[in-house]
Amino acid sequence: MTGEILHLASSEETGRLSVMHLKRFWEKGQLRKSGKLANDALFEEWITDNALLAVLGLGLEQTIVQLYNGKGDFSEFEDWVELTVKETLDEKKIRAFNEFIKSQKISPQHAEQTSVLTEADIEFWDRNGYIIIRNAVSKEDCEATVDLICDYIGIKRNDASTWYNGHTGRQGIMVQLFQHPLLEKNRQSARIRQAYEQLWGRNDIWVNTDRVGFNPPETVFWKFPGPRMHWDVSLQLPVPFGLQGILYLTDTAANQGAFTLVPGFHLKLENWLNQLPAGVNPRDEKVIDSLGPTSIAANAGDFIIWHHALPHGSSANTSSVPRFVQYINYAPLDMEVREKWI
Repeated sequence: MTGEILHLASSEETGRLSVMHLKRFWEKGQLRKSGKLANDALFEEWITDNALLAVLGLGLEQTIVQLYNGKGDFSEFEDWVELTVKETLDEKKIRAFNEFIKSQKISPQHAEQTSVLTEADIEFWDRNGYIIIRNAVSKEDCEATVDLICDYIGIKRNDASTWYNGHTGRQGIMVQLFQHPLLEKNRQSARIRQAYEQLWGRNDIWVNTDRVGFNPPETVFWKFPGPRMHWDVSLQLPVPFGLQGILYLTDTAANQGAFTLVPGFHLKLENWLNQLPAGVNPRDEKVIDSLGPTSIAANAGDFIIWHHALPHGSSANTSSVPRFVQYINYAPLDMEVREKWI
């Protein structure tokens, strides 16, 4: 790290796409690439960065790769953005985002909502910090999405000899596939959105563009690489409200690499952190595993939403068939985020 003073573009500065914060986002990437900006610097802008990507329909991982591999200037980056999402750029979303950047204020929209979650569901949610939305996506669309993933990474669903091939789109159990009409259709599921609206208590929420997942069975030669139990949020207290979600694309048994979490831990997290012995890292996998993780079995088309204060992760697949999933999340532009990563 250097001691020089860094001058970043204002979030209101735009390029030819007229998207605010995009140039600043690009500049931060260039500075990190050259070692002039720490990865955790300007952490308070994380939610704005993610909102920017949600507005544009870009995946975080694919954008980071482009930032680090791009050889040109900001105009080249804008060219890449336009080429990547040219079919889905939404001028209405961009205008709303730009207004948010200028004012840094938003008036939450509390229009009447459709109640996807029953009173019993809400009681379960309050107690456990997660809920399963049954039949959120049709079986037909799930099957088609599985076929899409298989075609993309060059495997055959029913041929185990193809499951462990190398592919540039595979990153552990994550598959770097973001833009496709079918994936977007799943993201726009009315039941998924309405459940998020109900839990957020507001309608002005935006869907992210996340990736998909393929978790094949463990073998003598291939072992589950993670991600194991973890948090995707800073543990600086108090942890603000936030949600995450995963769509099962196939019927998934508990031993099939199922999604795993610690039910109800959002109610215990603060006391647990305060009582940890000095020197104990709360993010240590062995420490989290001692909390009693539960693997969630569910069917194709079922969607799991969880409070991001719950430790969670994937699990080793000890069955005979792969797990296929899609990650989907909704959040408001002004979602609260802590100032530093702990």
